[in-house]
Amino acid sequence: MSRPTSPTYRTRNWPAYNDALKRRGSLTIWFDPEMSWDAAPTGRRGRQQTYSD
Repeated sequence: MSRPTSPTYRTRNWPAYNDALKRRGSLTIWFDPEMSWDAAPTGRRGRQQTYSD
């Protein structure tokens, strides 16, 4: 017996969708200038994880 498929939602009215997102509120992100922007070494192969500006 197969599992039922979940419904697929498609946005058809993009201007109204964008306006609704704007009315929802603002998202404020605070950054600490003292924060270290380089990830700690993991000891694994591959390049070190760094964060862009």
